[in-house]
Amino acid sequence: MKNISYIINGVLAVAIIVLFILFFTSNKNSTPQTTTTLAFSEGDSTSVLPIAYVNVDTLLTHYNFYKDSFEELAAEEKKITATAEQKKRQLESEYNTFNQKLQKNAFLSQEQFDSEANRIRNLEANIQNSLQKLQADIMQKQAKMNTQIFDSIRVNLNDYNKKANYQIIFSNTGFDNILVAKDSYDITKTIVDKMNSRYKKEQAK
Repeated sequence: MKNISYIINGVLAVAIIVLFILFFTSNKNSTPQTTTTLAFSEGDSTSVLPIAYVNVDTLLTHYNFYKDSFEELAAEEKKITATAEQKKRQLESEYNTFNQKLQKNAFLSQEQFDSEANRIRNLEANIQNSLQKLQADIMQKQAKMNTQIFDSIRVNLNDYNKKANYQIIFSNTGFDNILVAKDSYDITKTIVDKMNSRYKKEQAK
């Protein structure tokens, strides 16, 4: 994650340097016939630098698809926890019964003892396998949700940028990538509104 942050910061630094070099070189050497300028809408943040950023934490907090998916996963994890507690109590009960029989010499033969011991061991293994499968299912669903969310972010950003025409759109989390930036560079709310609007239409289908 740190390497990605370094790369992104490096790209931003290089982009800024190149833009300033181009700006001052064109001012010194250009003539009225050869001068060219980038055309951006008045008041658009790209009139300063054609870049923007999205605060991922804020986006996820307000993205309805993420909130709905997170609630579904949380509900399933709660069920798994309840199932695990139930299985744990069942296994403890079986162990207690086995130990009570053992203390009372209730096993009439070695074969009966071995059979009961094997049954409890198999029960424990089955419970562990069942819980591991449930946990794996949750992890798969979470991975699928993450893929869908970031695919949605990418698609919506690409669609938005067809008109916005930013050269770079950064992702920011806390202070990982961007320490200070003017509010005009933050397009998080615009992207969230766009994503929620699309999600609402998909739900209505």
